[in-house]
Amino acid sequence: MFNRKLVLTALLAASASMTAVADTVETERHKVTVSTFADGFTNPWGMTFLPDNSVLVTERSGDLYWVSENGKYREKISGVPEVVAKSQGGLLDVTVDPDFDENQWVYISYSEPAQDGGKGNSTAVMRAKLVDKAFTNKEVVFRQAPKYESNAHFGSRLVFSPEGHLFVTLGDRYSRMDDAQTLGNHHGKVVRIWPDGSIPEDNPFVGEDNALDEIWSYGHRNVQGADIHPDTGELWTVEHGPQGGDEVNIPEAGKNYGWPEITYGVDYGGAIISEDAVKEGMEQPFYYWVPSIATAGATFYTGDAFPEWKGDFFVAALKSSLVARLDLYEGRMMHEERLFEDAVDARIRDINQGPDGYLYLLTDESNGSIIQIKPAD
Repeated sequence: MFNRKLVLTALLAASASMTAVADTVETERHKVTVSTFADGFTNPWGMTFLPDNSVLVTERSGDLYWVSENGKYREKISGVPEVVAKSQGGLLDVTVDPDFDENQWVYISYSEPAQDGGKGNSTAVMRAKLVDKAFTNKEVVFRQAPKYESNAHFGSRLVFSPEGHLFVTLGDRYSRMDDAQTLGNHHGKVVRIWPDGSIPEDNPFVGEDNALDEIWSYGHRNVQGADIHPDTGELWTVEHGPQGGDEVNIPEAGKNYGWPEITYGVDYGGAIISEDAVKEGMEQPFYYWVPSIATAGATFYTGDAFPEWKGDFFVAALKSSLVARLDLYEGRMMHEERLFEDAVDARIRDINQGPDGYLYLLTDESNGSIIQIKPAD
């Protein structure tokens, strides 16, 4: 008897098990191998590891997959919300609760259509319990306001602080860039909430009449990378700039990071956005790129597989198909090393450290892959 589900599962497993021959790459600090861990994804955007070493992977079209710890099998998660899967919009980031073993909460960000037939869309964050490859107990814990008719600059990364806050990074919606300098909207902001969506009382603008309580920092363009510094507990973000001016920032409560009043980039085609790169009352980036490398996801390395990389900040790049390693020492930037340009011929959307201490890259392609970086034998 023909069983469509069994045939589909077999095809997906076969696709995921087609592992490329590993390339060996010599870096400044380590000799590594670069190989395909799993493939056959359609424009994947975010990934996160579960405690059992399996992986959750989002596809921008709106699907969420569970991938086995060896990369050979996958299943689609049911119960994912409707998304606006146009241009840069769709199902975006995914992360798990720090206490996932006890509560099974998974958090996803996505471009959400307006409710009740209204116009526009915006970034939203839902949490749900993951039970038997299905979402249950679904709750929307954040909605970017206002809804706006645009299919660009949604952000968005999800990062938990050591204290249990949830940081959500947001875009300026492209044509609303000036909103990044005003506090009555979420455009071009980093917000900080508790996991259930409630607002921490010590957020910097709580109680101010002309500001939204969720805002942590402002003056951002399109923050697509974020992680917590393993020693200081500070949030670090990576902001996708215009033509030039990608930035690494360390957003502090209530501070203004300048966009679009100050920038090291120009608009696409070369038009001037601002004559200024520095202004009083606006923060300078920790590091920036001119020309742009088209930054995306980012992670600090804390594992033991690559001891000479411990504490360094790794930034994925789309246009340049590379990973930038920012060599850090006692909080100072020493230099940048560019990795995997020849070994990975694809847009790199995200980067994560696995429980095994290896690095994993996610390529944003129509046949996207999870790429594994591990020490060479």
